[in-house]
Amino acid sequence: MSEKVTAETLIGQIVREHPEAANVLLSIGMHCLGCPASQMESLAEAAQVHGYQPEDVVKAVNEAIERHAAEN
Repeated sequence: MSEKVTAETLIGQIVREHPEAANVLLSIGMHCLGCPASQMESLAEAAQVHGYQPEDVVKAVNEAIERHAAEN
């Protein structure tokens, strides 16, 4: 598995490197994954804007990545 996603990982990087994590982000209201702002916004910043604790979102994203890796 590649490096784990952290709170500082940019949304754009997550979507590019781990498209399987997009459903997690969409499910909490991050519907603008491809917008220009997401390319420079960290996961922590995006989580806070959407009213979530960054550590909870980081955990959910990494779990989705791990599930995907285990299935493939």
